[in-house]
Parts: sequence; C-alpha cells; structure tokens
Amino acid sequence: MSRRRWHTPSVFAVALALAGLALFMALGSWQVRRAHEKEALFAAFDATEHGTPVTLAQARQLASATRYPLIEVNGSFDAAHGYVLDDQVHAGKVGVMVYGVFMPSAGGPALLLNRGFLARDARGAVPPIPPPPAGVRKVHALYAPPPGVALRMGGDALPRQSHWPKTMIYLDLAEVAHDLGHALDPRVLLQVDADDPAVGFVREWRPGVFPPERHYAYAFTWFAFGAVVVALFAILHWRRPTSAT
Repeated sequence: MSRRRWHTPSVFAVALALAGLALFMALGSWQVRRAHEKEALFAAFDATEHGTPVTLAQARQLASATRYPLIEVNGSFDAAHGYVLDDQVHAGKVGVMVYGVFMPSAGGPALLLNRGFLARDARGAVPPIPPPPAGVRKVHALYAPPPGVALRMGGDALPRQSHWPKTMIYLDLAEVAHDLGHALDPRVLLQVDADDPAVGFVREWRPGVFPPERHYAYAFTWFAFGAVVVALFAILHWRRPTSAT
C-alpha cells in the first residue's frame, strides 16, 4: 500500500485557501472587536444607571448611539393617553412594555416614558395596567434611543384604535406623535424610579443591542470556518498517489 505524501498545490488552490482563511479570520476578529465594544457599552450603561442625573437639556447634548444619560425631569403624565408595546420578552416571560406620555414642566416636546415590563399571566392575558401617578412629579430615567423597528406588519394601527392605552407591535415615534397630535422627543425615557412592588412593573434595562455573548458566538463560527479551510486544504493535498492504470 502506498503511503500518503504531500502533493504540491496549484497556485490557484493556495490563493483560494489563503483568501478564504483571511476572510474568515477577518470576520471572526471583527466580531471579537464588536464583543469588546458591547462589553464597554454595557459597563457604561450600568455605571450611568447608578450615576448622577443630569437635566434633560444636558442629556440631549450628551446623548449618542452608545450613551444613555440618566436624567431627572419634572413634569406630569398625560393620564388620558398611553401605549402598550406587545410581544416583548423579559427573563423568558412574554409580556408588554407600558409607555406613558410625560409632559415636561419646562415645556417642549412630550416624552414617551417606558414605565416598565408587565408579564402576561398563565392564561396569556395582560394584567390590568396601573394608571400613571397624578400631578407634577420628578422622574428619574435613562434617556435612550427607541427600540429598533424590525417588521411593520399591518402598518400603522394606531389610528384604527379608539381605546386607551393603544397597542403597538412596533414603536415608531413619528406614528405615535401623529397619533397624539403633538411633537415627541426623538428619544424615549426608561424609568428607573422604584414603584410600589404591588404595581408589578419590572425595570431591568439593558441596551437594545446584541449582547457580547452573541458576538463571541459569531466569532467562534467564523474561526471554525477558517479551521475547516485549513483542514480541507491539508486533506486534499496530503493523500496517496493516484495509481497508474
């Protein structure tokens, strides 16, 4: 039986293998860098949530795609209007995010304030939504970008609803502003104030982005593809000689 031996690969085979390996290594490295960026973002998010609050005007200057300033703002809730973002998941439970319309005492655009998450009960029903507090009050919240819109199935359903709070399957601030009939701030508030536990809102906020673990998983996949390229290249060129007929 003839032994396996190394067969000199063609220039094309070498170029193809190197190109594939370089591509997969670059993609894997990019995902690792993205994971590091997300780790820094989550760390900054946690530090901000427990930091010193700033005014709404200061938050508008500080805000960026990776910054979620903690603000303190005085105002009152528009008790007649509110929204429910359906089909949300938190800690493995399906439920809704409850949004209130907050009117700053200093004037200006209204603020859409996320009051927290409410899980559906065992029958799949949304529990009664507590009304927002009455009167002028001080709110502490994170000044954050609105959640991204993946699919707009059915289009804008708000004008077709007459019962408040209205239900949404995605959040589009332009559609909400049109529905309310007045301007909205381009960001939303994620309330961090502690309510009476009996109210039932869960306020455990995280940036609305892929977590670092997801990027590490993608990086592993790309690096694995690179390893497959090397393995295939070796298998195809470390073989027994072809028998002469």
